[in-house]
Amino acid sequence: MASSPRRAPSRERNKTPPKVFITGASSGLGAALARRYAGRGAVLGLAARRGVALEALAGELSATCHIYPLDVTDAPALVAAGADFIARAGVPDIVIANAGISLGTLTEEAADLQAFARVMQANVLGMVHTFHPFVAAMKQAGQGRLVGISSVAGIRGMPGAGAYCASKAAANTYLESLRVELRGSGVGVTNILPGYIATPMTAVNQYTMPFILSADEAARRIVRQIDRGARYAVVPWQMAVVAKLLRMLPDPLFDRLFARAGRKQRQIPL
Repeated sequence: MASSPRRAPSRERNKTPPKVFITGASSGLGAALARRYAGRGAVLGLAARRGVALEALAGELSATCHIYPLDVTDAPALVAAGADFIARAGVPDIVIANAGISLGTLTEEAADLQAFARVMQANVLGMVHTFHPFVAAMKQAGQGRLVGISSVAGIRGMPGAGAYCASKAAANTYLESLRVELRGSGVGVTNILPGYIATPMTAVNQYTMPFILSADEAARRIVRQIDRGARYAVVPWQMAVVAKLLRMLPDPLFDRLFARAGRKQRQIPL
């Protein structure tokens, strides 16, 4: 597993800097989270498929960075990355499973079967793969926080986004199970459900995205929720209101309202 440490200038600190491992760190929300934690002097583990982009990000940050070019669907690669990060930096204080993909899908299209598989593998198994290498060590240390970046899309199924919505619903349930499983161990679990964030993932959407946040502002709000030890948080708060209303809608009314809603375009899996 390739890992390139980038050393920050030495400086006095009042406390040990946090150790934070982030997937999907090469752009968008992941990069914004990396920048925010770098501003706190964190030691960072940055993982994503695009190694060149990770190198560029690490070069911008005034923080110690260990970079891991990998795909979160590759469980052995994450095991190796986790072992390397622990060996170099120690047991992380925070692990953020941020990597994910969003593809428009239609069940009747044979070509979209591969898209369904890719989305589920990245958004659900990728989260499991991200946490797996760290759980035992964090439990032994009796501290730390596992953070899953899910989505409000997991609350109700939206037309044309069956794979994405299903993957996020599965992520929500998985994170709940993990939270209860780790209760009393000292390791906390935080489920973050963002609404719309201005990233390359949403740039292709051709419909109105209410309450959209910049990646930097979303990262600021998410870090605040992590700091307070939130178990479940919707960002921004306005989308929490929308989410509650969606849950309350009877199925016939929901179907009627959203049958003609804007849909994500179908795309070839990456």
